[in-house]
Amino acid sequence: MSRSEHPCTSVGPSAGSVRYGPYQDEGRKKVPVHEDSDDSEVENEAKDNFPPQKKPVWVDEEDEDEEMVDMRNNRFRKDMMKNASESKLSKKKLQKRLKEEFQHAMGGVPAWAERSKRKTSSDDESEEDEDDLLQRTGNFLSTSASLPRGILKMKNCQHANAERPTTAQISSVQFHPCAQVVMVAGLDNAFSLFQVDGKTNPKIQSIYLEKFPIFKACFSANGEQVLATSTHSKVLYVYDMLAGKLIPVHQVRGLKERIVRSFEVSPDGSFLLINGIAGYSHLLSMKTKELIGSMKINGRVSASAFTSDSKKIYTYSGDGEVYVWDMNSRKCLNRFVDEGSLRGLSIAASRNGQYVACGSGCGVVNIYNQDSCLQETNPKPIKAIMNLVTGVTSLAFNPTTEILAVASEKMKEAVRLVHLPSCTVFSNFPVMKKKSISHVRSMDFSPRGGYFALGNEKGKALMYSQQANRFALLDGDSVDGKCASVLVVLTPMKSSIHVPKGYQAADVSIRDFQLRPENKPHFGISVTLDFRAHKLTVQLVFSEHAQITVEMKAMA
Repeated sequence: MSRSEHPCTSVGPSAGSVRYGPYQDEGRKKVPVHEDSDDSEVENEAKDNFPPQKKPVWVDEEDEDEEMVDMRNNRFRKDMMKNASESKLSKKKLQKRLKEEFQHAMGGVPAWAERSKRKTSSDDESEEDEDDLLQRTGNFLSTSASLPRGILKMKNCQHANAERPTTAQISSVQFHPCAQVVMVAGLDNAFSLFQVDGKTNPKIQSIYLEKFPIFKACFSANGEQVLATSTHSKVLYVYDMLAGKLIPVHQVRGLKERIVRSFEVSPDGSFLLINGIAGYSHLLSMKTKELIGSMKINGRVSASAFTSDSKKIYTYSGDGEVYVWDMNSRKCLNRFVDEGSLRGLSIAASRNGQYVACGSGCGVVNIYNQDSCLQETNPKPIKAIMNLVTGVTSLAFNPTTEILAVASEKMKEAVRLVHLPSCTVFSNFPVMKKKSISHVRSMDFSPRGGYFALGNEKGKALMYSQQANRFALLDGDSVDGKCASVLVVLTPMKSSIHVPKGYQAADVSIRDFQLRPENKPHFGISVTLDFRAHKLTVQLVFSEHAQITVEMKAMA
């Protein structure tokens, strides 16, 4: 038999040579054929990618018979029929049809389904990055740039005034600007101070004012005084917390107001603004309680707010107009109408100087950019919050300007927390099933934003803790080619520092917290916290007599 007549011969039209099967007969001995063509090399390389096929031990002849699958009477397979003639399909065709449906749904063959996937240069680079990640220490974890929107992690805490229960309406709730203390005041003629721990909140002291139902009580900017006004009196009480003295201010020279109720304290602690009648706002010296000057608007004053730098004042009128005043000259810098407002009720300015929020009588809260309020005669709000249906009586920004709390005292559970800068409402607060908030009269955030307090008409100061822990893993100095690290963990409740062995803390800034090599190793570290002047004083005590004290800015 010639080569051209061999049954295993196949002649390629472009190969120019004869190619044989895997073996060529030479008598009874089978010798592998050596194929030198390029196509053979490609085929051999492709075969190497697959595992070797093993010979089956037993073969059932019935498996070779094609079994037909009913397509018409199955509700899942019926949708895969392309025409009426496909009432029955073989298993191989059905398997092919299922693959087509899957690839159509996935938009192609997914990467994990590809049998021979070769590594690319990008894969090699990613593996190198992973190896490098595991072989060094560094800035792998840092604080989140902003608070995520949607769901806010809040936890119910013990009521702030649990150790002094009352049934009288709570008119004011405020956190101390420097210490872990909260003040609760109400119509029961008293204001009380409580230590904030989230568990028992022990009472520090209560101050009773005879025949003086408190309309508003507020800390001074430095936290050394408490100011209180009544619902039907022109007397302003000043409680000196350091001296423990209660000082009544019966009359302010030049102030012709029969009743003193609403007031604001400037963030720098220099001024006291009293909202009077007939459109007057009176500016007093916080130190001497003497009148500096007065400002007048058209209509009546509903609310007022200082800017974060204490250089300007926003006055919101009952007609829905906003006036911007300069503190030095006491002249009106700008005036605009709050969009869509017919009756103004509340106003607030953020601490970072970015936002101004105006609450109207129809339940709408307009959020403005402060720059547009100062420069434009008809500014447009960034967002209008319409989640309340009754008049907005309370507004409060948290210290980091990530949350805006809005509330109405006209309806139960009428309080919402707005995420900034997305201006969307957190969906999980309040929990409507519990109905525990009732009518909100006052609200405030703690200086570091870890707590949120609400005062209602039932005499309860509800308190919540924000469960968003902040972590920071910061780089240290490079010592002998190796980078040491320190892990700083801050939460609204406590702080801790973990220092590797052989190093000690050196710098004072938490964002530049570095490590220095130490000759003598230490055996233990104890950390004590001192919340003063918005700083954390952390004392690291080593064994023997070595200790280091550092001050850091609070992150929580």
